[in-house]
Amino acid sequence: MRVGLALPQFDISVPGERPLRWATVAGWACRAEAAGFDSLWLADHLFWDVARYGGPAEPTSVLDPLASLAALARTTIRARLGTLVLCAPLRPPSVLAKALATLDVVSGGRLTVGMGAGWYEPEFAAAGVPFLSPGARLDQLEEAITVLRGMWGGGPFSHAGRYWTVDAAMCLPRPVQQPAPPIVVGGRGDRLLEVAARCADGWNTVWAWTREAYDQRVRTLRAACERVGRDPASISLSLGLLTLVGESEADVRHRFERLRGVAPPGVLDRVPLEEWRRGRLVGTVEQVREQVAGWADAGVDELIVGAGPLPFTVVHPDDLDAIAHAVGLGAG
Repeated sequence: MRVGLALPQFDISVPGERPLRWATVAGWACRAEAAGFDSLWLADHLFWDVARYGGPAEPTSVLDPLASLAALARTTIRARLGTLVLCAPLRPPSVLAKALATLDVVSGGRLTVGMGAGWYEPEFAAAGVPFLSPGARLDQLEEAITVLRGMWGGGPFSHAGRYWTVDAAMCLPRPVQQPAPPIVVGGRGDRLLEVAARCADGWNTVWAWTREAYDQRVRTLRAACERVGRDPASISLSLGLLTLVGESEADVRHRFERLRGVAPPGVLDRVPLEEWRRGRLVGTVEQVREQVAGWADAGVDELIVGAGPLPFTVVHPDDLDAIAHAVGLGAG
């Protein structure tokens, strides 16, 4: 199983550091690569808040993922670089195709393109983009993937769809990866899984999942693949989980209290460790190894860990070292 890290990206991502410094992001990326992590991931938001996690609704700034991954392409060597996930309705796909092709060239063919339909309505309003129904946004996502794949052929490429129109467009240079960088769609609903079955190379979901709930979603995905005549084994599965590893139960509790102490107000204030464990990758080294083996048995090809109290946050470098040890990564 491959293992990736959700990098710090927001002004609330690193305790005691606001605004977030680029050197900090690059430092975590280099540390993760040196520890043996296979991939590095950034989200796609214009701004963000943590109200859905029980925290304040105050917006926080966010580093753009495409510009950031281009910079990381020059400071890392081996790890794949991915988006988790790009918001399709906010990015015209013909323009996005060019940016992603360039990023694949700059990184030497290390790009994985995560795509989603978007969910955070405030950024749509701020950008002046209509926040359509979930079904319409999924249609936008599928159409955007069609345009990306068509553009990456070099061109000229034309497409006249309901949401996007492209007229004899060119995308040169083409991506290094041929026929195209892998596209992973992120989400969990039935319609999203149908989109994955029709047009994606992989499916991702995050950040807290029980095995029972995940297995049910995988069965739904496989059924969708069979309906369109696709081998379910041809679609890769990646799973993002918030993660906390300790050398002993006492150490797990110590690290959780440290996590609680730096989380934004309201996020973990009244959450006991026993509750937070559920659906997350939490425990001693031996317990986490057993959990990872279970996810491998569930068909997960890549595990993407979040090493803080919230997605794309971190707490202390020794948490990353403990995770690397637990999941069996070697320096590389």
